[in-house]
Amino acid sequence: MNVSWEEIVSADAVIPRRAILAASAGLALSAAGVPGRAADTSSSGGPLAPLPIVLPKTEFVYEAVVNLEPRVDLGASPLGDRFMIAFNSGVFEGPKIKGIVLPGADRQLLRKDGALMLNALYELKTDDGAIITVNNRVLITKRPDGSRYAFSNLDVIAPEGPHAWLNHLILVGTLHANPPEPKVLIRVYSLT
Repeated sequence: MNVSWEEIVSADAVIPRRAILAASAGLALSAAGVPGRAADTSSSGGPLAPLPIVLPKTEFVYEAVVNLEPRVDLGASPLGDRFMIAFNSGVFEGPKIKGIVLPGADRQLLRKDGALMLNALYELKTDDGAIITVNNRVLITKRPDGSRYAFSNLDVIAPEGPHAWLNHLILVGTLHANPPEPKVLIRVYSLT
């Protein structure tokens, strides 16, 4: 399909939306160097694009157990009540990495709608001495059926060297309390 941008945006042009999306997808894949065939509008796709829906998979990266300090009240804000929970130690381990969790803190916002937003900034020290910075943002709330929803996205910055592979991943996680002990279990996965 050879259609210029001017033809697409022209008021007189009548081009089906699926054709535009198919052409755009084909160009994007081609530009990315992905081998393949011309866009196939008959394939099973989502409501807006003809490309097949491919759900992301996850791969376990590590889990951490973190020891928590008592919660400190930081006061109310227009968005809700604010808290901070420091942590003084912890350990982490995965198939390719292990070490200790260095002291850090978790800033929390209890929103007016009852959802709890966490933003934990801390460092991991690997067994070989590398320091990795982690910013873990978590949303904890209840699903419509009343079950707990607690998932996070993590930004990780690793130094150059044997742990640089972490810099090339999208990481997501889960958070589990460990009552009555003041600890949490964090599990981290990469999207593949």
